[in-house]
Amino acid sequence: MADATTSTERRWSALALIVTAQFMVILDVAIVNVALPSIKTDLGFSQTNLQWVVSAYAIIFGGVLLLGGRLADLLGRRRLFVAGLALFAASSLLCGLAWSEGSLIAFRAVQGLGGALLAPAALSLLMTIFAEGRERNLALGIYGAASGSGAAAGVLLGGLLTSYLSWSWIFFINVPVGVAAIALTPLLLRESRADLSHRHFDVAGATSVTAGLMLLVYAVTRATSNGWGAGTTLGLLAGAAALVLAFVVVELRSPSPLLPLRIFRSRTLSAANGAMAIVGAVAFSEFFLLTLYLQDVLHYSAVQSGVAFAGFALTVVVISNVAQIVVGRVGVRPTLTAGLLVSAASVGLLTRLPVHGHYFWDLFPPFVLGGAGMGLSFVPVTIASLTGVERSDAGVASGLINTSRQIGGAVGIAVVSAIAATSTRDYVHAHSAATASNGIALDHGFQTALYGLTGLLMFGALLAVTLVKPPRAPHVAAERADGDAVALEEAA
Repeated sequence: MADATTSTERRWSALALIVTAQFMVILDVAIVNVALPSIKTDLGFSQTNLQWVVSAYAIIFGGVLLLGGRLADLLGRRRLFVAGLALFAASSLLCGLAWSEGSLIAFRAVQGLGGALLAPAALSLLMTIFAEGRERNLALGIYGAASGSGAAAGVLLGGLLTSYLSWSWIFFINVPVGVAAIALTPLLLRESRADLSHRHFDVAGATSVTAGLMLLVYAVTRATSNGWGAGTTLGLLAGAAALVLAFVVVELRSPSPLLPLRIFRSRTLSAANGAMAIVGAVAFSEFFLLTLYLQDVLHYSAVQSGVAFAGFALTVVVISNVAQIVVGRVGVRPTLTAGLLVSAASVGLLTRLPVHGHYFWDLFPPFVLGGAGMGLSFVPVTIASLTGVERSDAGVASGLINTSRQIGGAVGIAVVSAIAATSTRDYVHAHSAATASNGIALDHGFQTALYGLTGLLMFGALLAVTLVKPPRAPHVAAERADGDAVALEEAA
């Protein structure tokens, strides 16, 4: 009995370590936003180059996630977890010490690489520690709370650190966390790798998909400034599409593919990745738009903008842990559908944001509603994306769902930025007294973009209700029994 208790405690301690690492990576996507004005002043960034503080991280992170997942399967998940932590902590230190535009952008790219190695390894370790069933759903509820609240907490923490210390501390804070996590990893995590008959690496597949995804994120980032119809944008998008198509051809012919396309035979897995791309697009875009609304329309300070998101972040944490209970009672499909519809209702309320908005009347209710929707979405979509996945594919499935979220977020921000900018410009042209920096014109652009996000969430709910397949009860029972047996065997 004592051994079983020790094993259980070890599993949950391991989960705490994994969740901390995941939270750190997701936090870093958003924490930079409120610090950008300070970074621009201190390092002499031009307005055009300032976006690369965010984009350099996003391009490498989104492009390498799938590769990171397969490397974890082949080389060892704990090994990649530690390597990602070390690279992330070291590059965070260098980001805080950056002395110029070029140095910070380069170090942010390295930080994105560390995150891309760390994130899929963390999720695949969780899959191997917890057997499919009730315990894994509970673990994924906690993991979902970290993933769902990371962006909101990033805005909050970024505002506090920037206001009371300096922008460098948004990076320095990762260093002690990373070092502590590396020290605890050998004590809490066992090495795990895919049980494969080969150790071959799909170089052609890895090269084509990594280059294709990176080029896609770069293309949508450039489209914000160059325009979607610009020759440069269309050329980059065509190049990305060609590389992704080449990847599919390579994978169909490869004896040891980077991404076994057979996993897409699962309708639920495919729909879950589509839904996660939508959730990622809405989450990143919503925080981006609302941060601009708070600072440029309501004239909040950095710390006020950060604190404003506290209601959202806390609600995500609470509801994510409730969501795993809801999934156990009603299933993945109803929970995911409900989460997306609640999120759509929240964003729908935000489309009415006034120029002279009041926080507790106009923002707080949709923030709480949005946090609930996000919490109800992250847990079931993650469970659905990993349900029925073989242990040998744990890393690549984890990399795939992380890629869906990150690519969705990168594309989402680029698209809503273009929609908001175009709508603001059209408003200025139609009203001679208005200017592009006028609060009314900016607010009009934000509202238009939020309408687009509302429609996207409605489409996601339709995707979930039609394509996510509920598991059959006997099948689930058999899987749970098998999973419990595996867990007992690992504990022994």
